[in-house]
Order: sequence, then C-alpha cells, then structure tokens
Amino acid sequence: MQPAAIQPRAATPFNVWRATVSGAGASLIGIGLARFAYTPLLPAIIGAHWFPATTAAYLGAAKLGGYLAGALVAGQLARWAKPATVLRALMLLATIAFVACAAPVSFLWFFLWRFVSGISGGALMVLAAPTILSHVPPSRRGFASGGIFTGIGLGIAASGTIVPILLRHGLTATWLGLAVVSLLLTMVAWNGWPEADAPVHVAAAHHAHAHPRTFPAKGVRLLYIEYGLNAVGLVPHMIFLVDYVARGLGKGVDAGAQYWVLYGIGAIIGPLACGHLADRTGFRAALRAAWLLQAAAVAIPAIGLGPVGLMISSVVVGAFTPGIVPLALGRANELLMHHPSAIKAAWSRATTSFAIMQALAAYGLSFVFSKTGGDYTMLFVIGAAALVVALAVDLFGALRAE
Repeated sequence: MQPAAIQPRAATPFNVWRATVSGAGASLIGIGLARFAYTPLLPAIIGAHWFPATTAAYLGAAKLGGYLAGALVAGQLARWAKPATVLRALMLLATIAFVACAAPVSFLWFFLWRFVSGISGGALMVLAAPTILSHVPPSRRGFASGGIFTGIGLGIAASGTIVPILLRHGLTATWLGLAVVSLLLTMVAWNGWPEADAPVHVAAAHHAHAHPRTFPAKGVRLLYIEYGLNAVGLVPHMIFLVDYVARGLGKGVDAGAQYWVLYGIGAIIGPLACGHLADRTGFRAALRAAWLLQAAAVAIPAIGLGPVGLMISSVVVGAFTPGIVPLALGRANELLMHHPSAIKAAWSRATTSFAIMQALAAYGLSFVFSKTGGDYTMLFVIGAAALVVALAVDLFGALRAE
C-alpha cells in the first residue's frame, strides 16, 4: 500500500483588517510612542534633573538621527529575513528601548537607546505599509493606508494622555509603563503580518515596466526636496511644543500635555482628511494647500495669538504630521503612474530625504535653542520659513515645466 501523499498546509488567508491593525500598531509604537512620547516627557526629564535642558533637547534629536539610520537600513534588513520577522523584531526592539530608558544611567546610555528607538521607528515606517499594501487589492488600499498611518496619531494622542498619568508615579514608572503598552501592541500585531511573498500579479506588474532609474526624474527630485523641507517645518512642534507651553509660557507640564493631546487628535484625523482632500483636488493641489496651512500654523506660536491660536496650531500641525505621508506617496504615484516599478524606490528615497532633513533640523534647532538662550520664537520662525520654501520650490518647478 502506498502511503498517502502529504498535502501541504494551506497558507493562512490574508486578512486586510488584521494586517491594517498590525500596521497601525507598528506605526503607533515606532512613531507614535517611541518618538512622540518624548515630547511630553521632556519637561519632566529636565525638572527631575536627569539631564539639563540643552542636553535633553539633543536626546530628542537622537531619536530622529536613529530614524534616518532605520530608513536607510530597512531594505537590507528585509533582504536578510522575511518582512514579517523583521517587523516583529523591530517592535520588540522599540519595547526594549523603553525599558533601557527607565533610568538615567548616563548621557551616552540614554543617547544610544534613543538612537536605537529611532532605528526601529524609521525601519517600521519604511517596511510596514509596503509589506501590507502589496497584498491588499487596489480597491482597498486607501482604507488600509489610512488605517496604518492613523496609528501615528493614535500614538501621539496616547502619549499625551498616558504620560501625564504615569508621571505621577515618577519617570522610571513612566518609561516602564510605555514599555508595557508597547509589548501589548506587539502581541496584538504578532500574527497579523502577511507571511507569504506578495501575490504573483503584483510582482509581475513590478517587473513589467522600465527600470527604476529610467523614470522622469525632475519632478520626483523636486518632491524629495519639498518633502524634506516639510520635515523641517514639523520639527519645532514635534520636539518643542510641550516644553514651549510648560516652560516658555510658564503653564506647566499638564497644560503642555493638553496641547499635545490636541496635536494627537489632529494626527488621528489627518491621514483620512488629507486623503479626502487629495481625492477632490489631486495630490499636487493638496500638497500646496498643506504647505500653506502648515506654514501659517507653525508661525502662530511665534506671532503669539493666545490660547485659541495655539490650539489651532496644535491641531493643524498634528494633522499634517502623518497626513503629509499619504499626500507625498500619492504625488509620487502621480508622477510615476507610467513607471510603477519605480514607485517603491522613489518612496524609499523620499522617506530617506524626510529623515535626513528631520534629523538635521532637530540637531540644528537644538543648537539654535541652546545658543539663543532658549528662544522658542526663532524655532517656529525657521519651521514656517521651511514650509514656505517648499511651496515656492513646487511653484517654481511647475513654471519651469510649462
């Protein structure tokens, strides 16, 4: 009697909802908590004398430097192991970094682990969405993309509500509490990642067109510049908003955290709102509107329009912090609609440009803050100017193309 043939185990069906939850969890941990929770923590770290004010600002910039490194090495990591394995490891790495920051061992120790946290966030940003979207039918990619990037806003809002509560028990308890939240999210996301390679029709479409280097480069290069300048414009709020309210305006950490919650609320609705705007106007027009609105919102703290103005500023800048991502990705798709094989490479370069300019701005603005004796106004002026330049670059590029 011949032994029965062993049937291969059927692959687990891909679940868009579950994968989107995993992607949202990754962006929530890697960006929402690992990066943005430091903003409401900054005044408390200074107040507890863990590090002086100028040093603590540089520690915030360490995260952004790591983000750049993560964006650069993400592709190599994905070649070493399956994307699902890499994504799980990155989420665990972010969790470990929270634990490592629970005690001010030394400036170098803290800087290292903030940098490692940034690596995790940058790599998650580059890998999570493409890993999921390559398996999602085109008709559902808008939903999945919006859900994934909404995780950033959820993390920002969570950092603004959880951190003040945890801080009542001390800084060490706060860092450990964030680690617990991160671990729970990692467990929820664990089995949601697609294990198999992208569907055959996706891979075939990827190779059916010209080599990535053959696409029309001019418009895409301008997008890299504009997206990088947008990163500069976001840095003042990302790093200094809570500290500005708490110490610059003298309102205290709790008041600063309240504005950070508004920032987070804006970040939750931002990706979906920006996507809706782009559907109605096109991605180029939506990007121009985004730069104009952001420039005005970033300038508000420098002008001094009172609490209402600061509330508007927090919500608007918060909305565009994750909202600019689908707009830039959509614009890249518009520019390369006849060269789909080039989109992935272009998005990787755009993300790297964003990370480089964000890191440079973080270090540069920390230096300006130190040298000007804590002048917050200058920080917001520089951020607004960068966004005006981004708009000017796009308009100038359009005139040259005509």
